Amino acid sequence: MSYRFAVLGDPVEHSRSPLLHGAMLEIAGLEGTYEKVRADEGVLASCVEGLRNGEWDGLNITMPLKSAAARVADTLSTTAARSGSVNTLMRSGDAISGESTDSIAFTEILLQPQFAERTSVLVLGTGGSAAAALAALGDEPNVYVSGRNEGSVDTLTGRLGGEPVAWRSAVAGALVINSTSLGMGGETLPGDVLELASGLVDLPYRNRETPAASRARALGLALTDGHEFLLRQALASFALWTGVSLSLETLSARLRNT
Repeated sequence: MSYRFAVLGDPVEHSRSPLLHGAMLEIAGLEGTYEKVRADEGVLASCVEGLRNGEWDGLNITMPLKSAAARVADTLSTTAARSGSVNTLMRSGDAISGESTDSIAFTEILLQPQFAERTSVLVLGTGGSAAAALAALGDEPNVYVSGRNEGSVDTLTGRLGGEPVAWRSAVAGALVINSTSLGMGGETLPGDVLELASGLVDLPYRNRETPAASRARALGLALTDGHEFLLRQALASFALWTGVSLSLETLSARLRNT
């Protein structure tokens, strides 16, 4: 069998998913390809039908289509339904199932010992990744959400919980989850959110470390960067599609040798 996977979104040119899934296919000894597809909702709908009829074996979804993917799936996992955000689509019989491996990655990260003693969490952003983070946090107390659009913050917290705080406001001792794109172009995070934080989960990734990750290291904060997050969600997608579970350490070692 030869697998055919893809990532759908706009933009997708920067995506490292083909590299990651190509490496995982090699490690697992499987044949297959992974493509980048620039997509709007119309292309998404067409690809979902292709997944249903066997043209594709699995689809990843990135911005701005994660909410649309949740709407077109026939069934959703508990976390995907809670977040309203899907980044992984798979075929289950004649049905299309939607999963948020973003939420799976967040859950794994939040269980790491370095973040275990957090007393509060500050989520930056209001998009699909922020929703996935809140879904992973569940009913955890002392969760705060900050975004540049107050209306979007109110909508997100009204649906998934958390307390709105003003953009640029810091929460003392909080684990900061940066689910915005700030950092991909070298931008810094707003205000003093890191100076008062206890840790950082920084989702943006690029060829060199983001300013937020560099600042967190300088402050001695517990840190998970965008590369680790990307690997964790990719590993979860690959396992759902192929039934093969690979370790973070194995994939990281393979990528170091490419």
